[in-house]
Amino acid sequence: MNAIEVRGLIKRFDGFTAVDGISFDVKEGEVFGLLGPNGSGKTTTIRMLVGLSRPTEGGAKILGFDLSSGITEAKRKIGVVPDSSNLYDELSARENLLFMAKLYGVPKDLREERAEELLKAFGLYQRRYDRFGTFSRGMKRALTIAAALVHDPKVLFLDEPTVGLDVVAARSLRNLISDLHRKGLTIILTTHYLEEADHLCDRIAILVKGEVVAVDTPQGLKRYADERSVIEVSFGREVAGLVRDLSARLPGAEVVFLDEARVTVRGGDPSRVLEGIFEFSKDHDLGLSAINSIRPSLEDAFVRITGLSPTVMAREKGGKGR
Repeated sequence: MNAIEVRGLIKRFDGFTAVDGISFDVKEGEVFGLLGPNGSGKTTTIRMLVGLSRPTEGGAKILGFDLSSGITEAKRKIGVVPDSSNLYDELSARENLLFMAKLYGVPKDLREERAEELLKAFGLYQRRYDRFGTFSRGMKRALTIAAALVHDPKVLFLDEPTVGLDVVAARSLRNLISDLHRKGLTIILTTHYLEEADHLCDRIAILVKGEVVAVDTPQGLKRYADERSVIEVSFGREVAGLVRDLSARLPGAEVVFLDEARVTVRGGDPSRVLEGIFEFSKDHDLGLSAINSIRPSLEDAFVRITGLSPTVMAREKGGKGR
């Protein structure tokens, strides 16, 4: 069963089309990623789905509620974690959760219990009386997610959950998202981190310039890049001066020099490539340290599908809304 159904969604700003007729479904209990570079329409899509921005055209349903007429009912069942925290620096962690519980309409006799449960689950119980403004970026992000869960939603929207975090905090937050997934929560997240999408998502929609160019599982997307075999070869000694000869022996393949004794061979017939490598090594008395077949990564698939360099995904997130 689908938790979200999106059909022909369009959003224009003063003549600029930020989202251009996208359609996709999100199944109950899955982590669905919106992957794309800055300006691809990820955040704009989220803002429309949670009722913060009205679509120019098209529509969507969330938990059976139509976006145009039932967004008030849908909001009671969704949690939203924006790219910037919506909590208050001057309030403690506990006070922030109690305040958000009140806003979400959690019964008064349940607010204290719910806040305490979340503080313990997110590892923040010992800091419950500390002001939010004193927290690290990772702790702030964790409490912001906790606040979005205070009313026990069925669907959670996460906009760039780990942007700006250090490696340790980002890893901790990804583990937290994985735990929520295992508990059956439906999660929709935007990210421009390829590795993060590969690790967390059941399925991914790749957006480029406001359009969905592919929707599949991470493994399914990788098959787009599976047409060319990739073989990494480590020789027993330096081959820097012999790469041209190796290339001549491997028609249809691309040889990339990695360092003094390693090369990557892309494409060509795998059996002929291996035969050529063995002959090359024997003729030059090089010896072989290792030969590895490299499976395509999500980065390879992204490049293949979009034609964009993966460096566009590595930049820090820029402005909001687009």
